[in-house]
Amino acid sequence: MAKERIGILTGGGDCAGLNPAIKWAVKTATDKRLESERGVQYEVLGIRNGWSGLMFEAGADIEKDGYITVLDEQKVRTWDRYGGTMLGTSRTNPYNPGYDLSKLVMKNIKKLEIEALIAIGGDDTLGVACKLAQEGINVVGIPKTIDRDLVETDYTLGFETAVSVITEEVDRLRTTAGSHRRIFVVETMGRHSGWLALEGGESCGAYIILIPECDFSMERVNELLLEGREAGSRYEIIIVAEGAKPIGYQEFVRREGVDGFGHKMLGGIGDYLASEIYKGTEVETRSVVLSHLQRGGAPCAYDRRMGRYFGIAAVDLIVTGDFGKMVCYRNGEVTACPMDRVVGRTSYVDLEKHYDMERYSGRRSIFR
Repeated sequence: MAKERIGILTGGGDCAGLNPAIKWAVKTATDKRLESERGVQYEVLGIRNGWSGLMFEAGADIEKDGYITVLDEQKVRTWDRYGGTMLGTSRTNPYNPGYDLSKLVMKNIKKLEIEALIAIGGDDTLGVACKLAQEGINVVGIPKTIDRDLVETDYTLGFETAVSVITEEVDRLRTTAGSHRRIFVVETMGRHSGWLALEGGESCGAYIILIPECDFSMERVNELLLEGREAGSRYEIIIVAEGAKPIGYQEFVRREGVDGFGHKMLGGIGDYLASEIYKGTEVETRSVVLSHLQRGGAPCAYDRRMGRYFGIAAVDLIVTGDFGKMVCYRNGEVTACPMDRVVGRTSYVDLEKHYDMERYSGRRSIFR
């Protein structure tokens, strides 16, 4: 029986759903009943800390130094219960213009005799995978990002768990908001896409939801808040995506500089809003940045199931030799599409379908 080796890594920000995908990729690849059908016996190598796990120099003890670990069914048996990634992750970019290490990565893939590589991540991680595929490396991708901003797929791992966290945290804030008659501004992640803020805001029943796709009027925000108070509301919750901005403003940046993929660190819009709301309404207003809380915790039931389906589908692509593709979920079915149709593009909220630009909230009509 032929023997082949599969590598698997997680890149970018951690989130719930990664471990279920790893577990089921390993279980599917090493399934004894499927071996005879496939005529191939697979061994799976877990690559630690994203793409940096493939950047070891000659002479390194790759297991002892924490680059590679052998994965089997017993080792991953309980992984789907846990958040984050047991393999570790990083935002390392092998194609960083300042220190391009892509040749070293390809060299080490061949040195490890990896026949196929599964990359789990968002646009950055899949962008690297796509470039490697164009250079002849057998790669398949699994979509992961709490922002759910990848095109060609209706779901990305981590999204539903992050929405649940937003809902739970806002539920806690309501007790103090109501007790003190305060306005609370809650800043979420999402970068340039508003899906996380919008669906998190809809789930928790936020009064106002501000997203990057629709620049807002500060005067209109204060007007809506005062309308709520006049109608008898004791408190208000505002959800704002980190990339949202007032009309005429640039996006807010929490810290100067960019990461290895050239991204700014967005943030600060929540504090700005709280200050401007107090100036305009004289109502006590506080801001809360959920930050990495949105990434943490055990995966919800949906992310466990989707991690399973995506992990299985990734191995199916390898078995059939259908490389250079990303697993997708579209119209209720797991499928796949070429990675080059995904990378470099962003899924934005369709304002006409999903957003009320007058009330700065989710739409209140479904069929029109």
